[in-house]
Amino acid sequence: MVQSVHRNEGPLRAVLATQTTKVAMPTAAEMDKLQKLESLLEPCRYVTKLLGGEKYVSCSMVLPAICHILRVMESSDDDPAYMVKFKSTFTTDMEKRKEKANTSYLKIATALDPRVKDLKCLHRAERGEVWASLITLLKEEIQGSAPQQPVEEPPEPPKKRSSLLFVASDSESEEEDNPFEIEKCVSRYQAEPTISEEDCPLKWWSQHAGSHSRLACLAKKYLATPATSVPCERLFSLAGHIVAKKRVSLSSQHVNQLVWLSDWLGAKEEE
Repeated sequence: MVQSVHRNEGPLRAVLATQTTKVAMPTAAEMDKLQKLESLLEPCRYVTKLLGGEKYVSCSMVLPAICHILRVMESSDDDPAYMVKFKSTFTTDMEKRKEKANTSYLKIATALDPRVKDLKCLHRAERGEVWASLITLLKEEIQGSAPQQPVEEPPEPPKKRSSLLFVASDSESEEEDNPFEIEKCVSRYQAEPTISEEDCPLKWWSQHAGSHSRLACLAKKYLATPATSVPCERLFSLAGHIVAKKRVSLSSQHVNQLVWLSDWLGAKEEE
């Protein structure tokens, strides 16, 4: 909106000058303030476009995005009074919204994302708590997936068997099944280098599923959660435009095909 005002400043002044209403064009000082606010709000526009885009961004990017916005909104000594007031109001509102979010879920998702697993978006004291929560979560999953103990039956006589066939294996999957080895598995994952922001985290986990089998199953659950419901709501709105009163005879199959085609064409236009 601010960009539109700056881009059409000349035509707006010409139109408002011919009107008898009390609507007035912003003064030069106000236009200067709007320009500074526009540059300040640019990171917000980028984050909104990223999280609400058509690429179904994982929820692991929510906390880094919020951290980036809050850092941009930190006041400095060079800021004028109106800018300090704006940043303070913005930060207060953002903190209230952050409290309503499921931050514990988002923290685990961020830790399981190899792009941002360094957890720089959190305070140092919180990083250790996140990894401890991840270890606890893995232990609970292993205990929950463990088979129940069968009812005790009379012991049978021992059978002869080849000792070589029953030698304990040192595979990583068995280590991960042992609750006492989970700390080592998590530490081994922490030692992995971070990947580029443009790389796909799910693809990275599919390539490292052999060395981090338990963590890979957990990452598949958390990273598959989208950051927002905006793409889904956009599809519902698109379906609402297609299924109108004049097209009530459309079958469900044709509606699905038209929705898919419209969504595909929209993605092609963005590319």
